[in-house]
Amino acid sequence: MRFSSEEKLLPNAWSYAYQSKDIYLCARIMQPTGYWNQERIYSGINVTRMRKKPMNEQEQRAELARFLRTRRERISPDQAGFPAGKRRRTPGLRREELALAAGVGTTWYTWLEQGRAISVSASVLESLARVLHLNEDERAYLFLLARGQSPTIPAPATHRADPALQLIVENMGIYPSYVICPHWDLIAWNQAACHIYADFRKISARERNFLWFLFTHPQPRTQLVNWEEDAQRTLALFRTSTQRYIGEAWLRELIRDLGEASPEFREWWPLYEVQGMQMRPMHLIHPLVGSLHLQATAFQLPDHRDLRMIVHTPVPNTDTAAKLTALLEETS
Repeated sequence: MRFSSEEKLLPNAWSYAYQSKDIYLCARIMQPTGYWNQERIYSGINVTRMRKKPMNEQEQRAELARFLRTRRERISPDQAGFPAGKRRRTPGLRREELALAAGVGTTWYTWLEQGRAISVSASVLESLARVLHLNEDERAYLFLLARGQSPTIPAPATHRADPALQLIVENMGIYPSYVICPHWDLIAWNQAACHIYADFRKISARERNFLWFLFTHPQPRTQLVNWEEDAQRTLALFRTSTQRYIGEAWLRELIRDLGEASPEFREWWPLYEVQGMQMRPMHLIHPLVGSLHLQATAFQLPDHRDLRMIVHTPVPNTDTAAKLTALLEETS
């Protein structure tokens, strides 16, 4: 069995065919897991393994249906505001009860739980998540299955670092470390970070916004050897990381104020440069120990998903580690 060179991936509910440069492959998959059930290789050349087929749309709808059903069955009628009544043959809410509580049609919800191809708005998913008492992880999973994207999470107005998080940051030792919130406000830092940036305890809350600090405080400009390049890259990263908060008052105010305070920000912000969380080495000149080469690594914190911890480690084959140690000893 061969396919012409023009043929591409041909998925349907039960079969999967693919023609690559070296192999002709036909297989059948087993619902609902999506793993290979039967495989045959035609005119195979150098074939050593078969891979699991990525979840297709039908499998994704089936997964969504099963997820909704299990969550519906674990919710008692009284949790959703319905009388328990007589003994029920099946656990949890009935479909019509869930549909009523979520403000959607029973037929529509039944189709959704049957895995039919219907569109689902974010507002409806929010209603379902509320009625089903989904936690944050379950809510995110619901959105990923139904819409292929995570739900929008409003940025809290204020953020605080709990004592355990502050202790972690402080115990990073000679490695300059800090924690930022979605606003990019610094909410925790260690002494080493104060050595290479500024004493964050002595500057205002506004100046402790990292983007504000980078563009308006004199110290980054004088110490970062490639300040312009670093600032442009950081600005692109900021735009990417805050796209879900577009339209929120805090973001509008920060952009407005930075535009008034920094001519560079005013020039670069309209360029719409974006960048993922790829951190590059930075080179700075410290007034006490001289040249420092640091690599920044960003960590998302499992217990604080809206926070990121940034840790600067010495670039290998440099004397930065020894200088950071000396700097910390000298000021301790």
